[in-house]
Amino acid sequence: MAATSGRAGKQPKSVWLAERPPVKRKADQPAGLDLDKIVAATVRLLDAEGLAKFSMRRLAAELGVTAMSVYWYVDTKDDLLELAMDAAAGEIDLPDESDEAADWRDQLRHLAVEYRTMLLAHPWVPRLLGEYINFGPHSMAFSNATLRVMARSGLSKESTSGALAAVFQFVYGFCTIQGLHRARCRAEGSTLDEYFRQVVGAVQDRPEFAETMELSVKAMYARKGLTAEQMLEHDFAFALDLQIAGIEAMRERERVQTEGVDTERAQTEGAQTEEDQDGAR
Repeated sequence: MAATSGRAGKQPKSVWLAERPPVKRKADQPAGLDLDKIVAATVRLLDAEGLAKFSMRRLAAELGVTAMSVYWYVDTKDDLLELAMDAAAGEIDLPDESDEAADWRDQLRHLAVEYRTMLLAHPWVPRLLGEYINFGPHSMAFSNATLRVMARSGLSKESTSGALAAVFQFVYGFCTIQGLHRARCRAEGSTLDEYFRQVVGAVQDRPEFAETMELSVKAMYARKGLTAEQMLEHDFAFALDLQIAGIEAMRERERVQTEGVDTERAQTEGAQTEEDQDGAR
């Protein structure tokens, strides 16, 4: 059954929904330590060592303080991870929406590219996106920007959510896989090109992969001379263009359908008017 009230059910937990009083430093607290520095150090550690190795003790050591000193500023590790996610979102450059001459396609493409840049710079973020609610100010600013840009596309309000999902869930999936490839290469001390050559070498002489290899070689030959990273850049740009072209196509379909409905309604009303006039005679 659909919820009938915004207050129904248990309120989700989030550092952004908690009412935490301002932190006052005690005399024995380290001078110069504040929440911004703690969050910045968290982001650096997560970038360098990954989510699995992150702990409050490791963070405290990085800051040169005790773990209890960190807990003066945040209640839990989860709260800190939420704060770090929003800090990462703050790196996304938002388009200038005051420019009325700007094309919504260019602005949507800019947002998608910026989102990708952030996800690749912070490969731990995709892992957390499904675990926490993005209510932080930077995350909300990004979300609102995508909605406002999409509102200028001419697509119906009913289709807006699906269109944004097509674009940004594509970006999320693309970056998640690319990030995993990069992590594997770092762990093995190899480049992405070396990794792909290893994969090809492992299957190229196996008969069960013969058709796949033949088709793949033809596709790769068309882009001969490009590195693996360059091919990924090409594929991302092309796929993003496909997403935006799809939005344009759906907008046109909606326009045609609306015009068809209006024409049919006008014809029906016209026929009814003629019947009424005949009856009056």
